[in-house]
Amino acid sequence: MEAADSRNSVPPGRARPFFAFVCVVLVLAALACVRPLLALPGELPELPVAFWVMAALAVGCDARPFVPPGRRQTSAVFPSTCFTFAILLGWGLGPAVAVQAVAVVISGWRLGHAPWRTAFNAGQYACALSAAQAVTWLGPGAIFDGGRLRGTDVLAVGGATVAWFAVNYALVSVAVRLRFGDRWWPSLRQGLGFELLSTGSLLLLAPVLVAAARASAALIPLVLVPLFAVYRMARLSVEQQQLASLDPLTGLPNRKALLAEVGEQVHLHAERAARGEPGARLALLLIDLDRFKNVNDALGHAVGDRLLVEVSARLTGVVDEETVARLGGDEFAIVMTGLTDVDEARELADRVVRALAEPVSLDGLPLDVGGSIGIAIFPEHGEDFATLMRHADVAMYDAKHRNDTVAVYAAESDHNSAERLGLLADLRRVLESGRPAGAPAGPVGAAEPVGAAEPGGALGGPTVVVPVGPAPGAGSQGTGGTRGGDGAALPATGVGLPAGVGRWRLRRSRKLTEPPHPDELINRIVTAADPIRRRAASEAVGPDQHPVVPGRHDGVGRPGGQDAATTRRAAPPADAGAGGHGGDRAPAGRPGIRQDAAPQHAADADPAVDAGEITMYYQPQIAIATGEVVGVEALLRWWHPSRGMVDPEELIRVAEQSAVMRLLTRRVVDDVVEQLAKWSAAGLALPAALNVSVRDLHTGEIADQIADRLARYEVPPERLQLEITEGALMADPRRVLATITRLHRIGVGIALDDFGTGYSSLQHLRRLPLSEVKVDRSFVLGMAEDADDAAIVKSTIELAKALGLRVVAEGVEDERTWRMLHAAGCDAAQGWFYARPMPAEELVGWLARYRPVRPTPSPDAEIPRRHAR
Repeated sequence: MEAADSRNSVPPGRARPFFAFVCVVLVLAALACVRPLLALPGELPELPVAFWVMAALAVGCDARPFVPPGRRQTSAVFPSTCFTFAILLGWGLGPAVAVQAVAVVISGWRLGHAPWRTAFNAGQYACALSAAQAVTWLGPGAIFDGGRLRGTDVLAVGGATVAWFAVNYALVSVAVRLRFGDRWWPSLRQGLGFELLSTGSLLLLAPVLVAAARASAALIPLVLVPLFAVYRMARLSVEQQQLASLDPLTGLPNRKALLAEVGEQVHLHAERAARGEPGARLALLLIDLDRFKNVNDALGHAVGDRLLVEVSARLTGVVDEETVARLGGDEFAIVMTGLTDVDEARELADRVVRALAEPVSLDGLPLDVGGSIGIAIFPEHGEDFATLMRHADVAMYDAKHRNDTVAVYAAESDHNSAERLGLLADLRRVLESGRPAGAPAGPVGAAEPVGAAEPGGALGGPTVVVPVGPAPGAGSQGTGGTRGGDGAALPATGVGLPAGVGRWRLRRSRKLTEPPHPDELINRIVTAADPIRRRAASEAVGPDQHPVVPGRHDGVGRPGGQDAATTRRAAPPADAGAGGHGGDRAPAGRPGIRQDAAPQHAADADPAVDAGEITMYYQPQIAIATGEVVGVEALLRWWHPSRGMVDPEELIRVAEQSAVMRLLTRRVVDDVVEQLAKWSAAGLALPAALNVSVRDLHTGEIADQIADRLARYEVPPERLQLEITEGALMADPRRVLATITRLHRIGVGIALDDFGTGYSSLQHLRRLPLSEVKVDRSFVLGMAEDADDAAIVKSTIELAKALGLRVVAEGVEDERTWRMLHAAGCDAAQGWFYARPMPAEELVGWLARYRPVRPTPSPDAEIPRRHAR
């Protein structure tokens, strides 16, 4: 009946309290049973035949106890419980304790129990019988002592049954606690249902057995039939538990069993760590077969199942006493306990890899199936099953991505942390919040004019058309009071669209309440990094000034944007060549300040309600030969109330893994097309390019959406251009090509972004309906100093020109690069040398101040000669 482990040893350090408890139980049993046992010799001659039949059956049945398959011997079913409890009800405590003691000795001998285990079992049963006897005294007289049973007798029998079970189970619980420590409760809780079913059924059969004995002793053996039924119920219950915890194909433990095993081992290893003992770590190894899907697809699931059985056999052959489980599909797990170092887990993983590397021969066909293994260690990588499992999964996929076989969890490889899930939820919330009240949803033919802002913020006065081409009489740039192409004075600020146009908010941002920092430099940096402070500063400096806001962030649809934080370079002096473009670049010698360092206004924004503000920024694209602005690239910015400005690279990486990317693209398309319509209404015919994700190109939805928006806002298709990366093309070339072809037929331009970073560039140039190629910034940034980069850029330009494609260079940050691109024949460029990305309203003001500058021949514009290797 004991639910503890069947081993006959006691863990070190627990022997004294455990054996002290055993002695206490034996003393209590002796005190409770001494008088009945002393009176027993005189009662034996008077005991009826029925008693001797029950005693013989009790001892005989316990000589061969029912041990359900898959259970420990300590969970065996002892039929003597039924007979001894019936003897207690019919003939008293002394005969019952004596028969139970003999049965315990016999069963202990058969099961190989240590003497102390046998003594404890006898003592616990004696205490349980004594408690039941005390309850029967509550009835009027002796039960079954002639006459009919009354209601109080039935209650007394029920109470005795409960008392027997409660005392017995309580004594076992305390013994297990003293013997094994804190991990006693899971075992007892899991075994409670089994004990209630088996032992409870035996106890409830005892009154029926006594009633049959009163009629005739010959009826007593018939109780063996219901006893066998009890055994069958116990067996079926265990088999159901086994089926629920075993994989039906391989016979290995399943995820449920693995959860229980890891939970128990975590408790055990936590105790070891608390005591400072060695071997306090455990490892969870997650194994995923590499080419199992190919076998299923080529040879069928029947062969795949046979392969899984063979793999499970190999895994169990590699490990010694460790737990091997199948989680489902082609995923397996191994729990390795008692570790002192992670190298031991790596050693086991290497053995598993070697075992799986051998081909599996099925029907004479050798199948090559390898595996990738991720390792998570307790307690470094998690202190519960869910955390260890997730981190092992991250490590396993990390091994796959690195074309490796074994990887240990590393935090930098975890791209799906709880923080990112929260960021994704916030992004979905801000996208689903809808456009701000009053934002036009239809054509904007009656858009508000672009002009100077009157006091109070209302727009009025005549419409001022901002020229895009070169203007005569270019003068000083970057100062107030610049002149447009017609010579009319245009204020540096206050020119453009109303504040807030083209932005999506969940709620209106609150006013900035923090006082300025006493240090002027720190105050400028914080103001530049915080959009709220920046707008407040713009309102405070007056119409004749334009605050410089340094900061670099990526665009939507591709990692590592134009202003990515890779290869920061100092800008040339402001008076060098075209350097003085309205102060739109970081000051000389100072790298751009990241806007994601914005202060966290936790007290000013409730993250549960405010998910921040999404804004489109626009970076000008300049024709290198003439200096004219020939277009802009739309870039995404998200200011989060607690994280500040979110890194666009992280934003896109998070969004691309879910359906939120579709929402994000839909809102970006809506905003950019609407902005083009507003610029057209203001007399500004400016094309715009935007990036799209690979998820957007897998269906034709984006083509339908763009066609609908262009028609709704009455924007010519040639004013919009989509930039796609080579990675998007390689993901699913057939579906992506179909979507691109539809967009090309609509009239939308297609540009190949980050050209040169993929693996099939020439094939794409030949097959796709492209109009433009963008040279990746990783080559442009280094071409002034690296001959290899310069040669790649020049070759790319020549190749694109030969195919009739326009070439745009990204990442132009200094004057020498600008001149080198002109010498190489590049059509256009964008980068911080010309202008930073800026909101739409700032872009209009920048255009009013901008004066084209044409490059002049210079010795440093020559492409450096590449040395032979």
